Amino acid sequence: MGQIAATFSRTLKEFLRERAVLFWTIAWPIIWVLISSFTFTGSVPEMAVPYVKGSITISMTVFALMIAGMANLPSSITGDRENGMLAKLMSMPISPRNDFTGRILALGALSAIAAGLVIAVGSAVGARFVVTAAQTGQAVGFLILIICASAGIGLIIGTFIRRQHGAIMTGVGISVVTASISGMFAPYEFLPPALQRFARIYPISSASNLVKYFLTGEEFADYNPLTTSQITLTIALSLFLLILGINLYSRLSWRSE
Repeated sequence: MGQIAATFSRTLKEFLRERAVLFWTIAWPIIWVLISSFTFTGSVPEMAVPYVKGSITISMTVFALMIAGMANLPSSITGDRENGMLAKLMSMPISPRNDFTGRILALGALSAIAAGLVIAVGSAVGARFVVTAAQTGQAVGFLILIICASAGIGLIIGTFIRRQHGAIMTGVGISVVTASISGMFAPYEFLPPALQRFARIYPISSASNLVKYFLTGEEFADYNPLTTSQITLTIALSLFLLILGINLYSRLSWRSE
């Protein structure tokens, strides 16, 4: 536990000290919540505006989690590789399991901070949610799955991209592109059929829509994702990405330095 706690503390401090991390993970999604809340609700019926703002807030919260996992986590890994910290850790009696566990826990803490701030700002500008204990608990569960899937992709990026700048740009690029083509930035109904199928399969967009379903209601979700097959696929793919990332990081990045 001491090794995990040390990695957690060091990684979280690195995240919170880095202005670029704070901007892209927290400030940028908040800016888009503010812009979208006052730009894209003009033609919406007045009674629906608070829940549309809620849907926008959820999308930006998910995007913050994507950036945290896909850009900040690999940035931490490649930064340690470039400054020699990873090689130093490998020379010590430290298990890669403890290392990636500490990093992922730090990512979870950063993600919780980012999500809390984005939701708080969204609520301040009028976003409203359907809040019950059961629905909130289910929504939080799927947000955790988004963190898991994003962390898995981030570990893969950190394993194969050797330089910090390249890892950050790759993570941001994947986040923006996949969010754009999976209905998180553009309305799902405007996507071509092939991208609609992708949105249902891609675990992050699928989990995002499940969160919208629970917190804003079925009528404000892009489609009805509350089916056994959809939920099972989302859980399975999210955990698969995390396990794949952990295995690649442990087998290739940690041991090939």
